[in-house]
Amino acid sequence: MCESCARYNGSGKGIPRWMKHGYEKKDFCEKCGFQSKHSEQFDVYHIDGNLENCRLGNLKTICANCQRIVQKEGNQWKQGDLVPDF
Repeated sequence: MCESCARYNGSGKGIPRWMKHGYEKKDFCEKCGFQSKHSEQFDVYHIDGNLENCRLGNLKTICANCQRIVQKEGNQWKQGDLVPDF
């Protein structure tokens, strides 16, 4: 049982929506290419900003640094893009 499930007694309340929809966090940043063996350094980013929209084309794995940059500078991705639009 994962930590979130254990925390919520297996109810599934701690499982992120994107995970329930089959998205798997990658081990590299889809914006800058940073690689890590520690998944805690990555976040799942919703391109349109809507956390309810968990379509695979709306989700990207980005590192914590890129997450901050995207928040500051704005989104440079369009839905369905495989690489960032610089």
